[in-house]
Amino acid sequence: MEIGEIRRKIPERLDAAEAPLREATRILSDTKVAVEAAVKERRSHEKDLEAHEAHTDKMKSHATSLKTNKEYQAHLFELELASKKRGDFEEKILLTMEKIDELQKTLKELQEKGTALEKVFTQEKQRLDTQDKELATELAQLQTHHRETSMLVEKALLDRYNQVKASRKDHPLAAVRDGICLGCRLQIPPQLIAQVKRSDDLHVCPYCRRILYWEGEPITEGASALANKPSDLEVGESA
Repeated sequence: MEIGEIRRKIPERLDAAEAPLREATRILSDTKVAVEAAVKERRSHEKDLEAHEAHTDKMKSHATSLKTNKEYQAHLFELELASKKRGDFEEKILLTMEKIDELQKTLKELQEKGTALEKVFTQEKQRLDTQDKELATELAQLQTHHRETSMLVEKALLDRYNQVKASRKDHPLAAVRDGICLGCRLQIPPQLIAQVKRSDDLHVCPYCRRILYWEGEPITEGASALANKPSDLEVGESA
């Protein structure tokens, strides 16, 4: 039962071990998307700047066709506005390039972290796989031993044991020590303690219904009077 419980939890432990790697992979993927978006943004600003410079060059070529001073002053004003707008495009490109540099730096750090986490996860997976195989082998040996041993037990007793085991879904046996059932930690009646000590029949705890057994040698006839010695705990009181 213990081996089965350990093996049942191995996938959960494996999933928990992989969680940091999955999170790092997600962040890495998001960062790659952010880098691609920043590169596209930079290219868009560069295209806008190229279009703006082409428009400015076209404006400059019209300077020779200007006839009045007023037209010339207006032309200079337009060129000044175009120069300022060009500065805005260049600033956007510069900011985007700085953003790309920071993201690429972060991307490199995340890739290194991801590689380290993948190595740790791979080692843990190998360890858990090995443990699972070893437990499977041990379980198979125990099951074989259990089948062989069961054949040596009286059928009526084995059926009774299996009934208790099936009803409890856990350990069907409990030791009696110091007048206490170690299964539920409750004080049991002195008469029942004496019966368990004598070991002449199977007895169950009146509270948890586990089959009781005495830790130690069975009681002798001469010591039977000690079985009724009262305990410091009341019957049914928790230890």
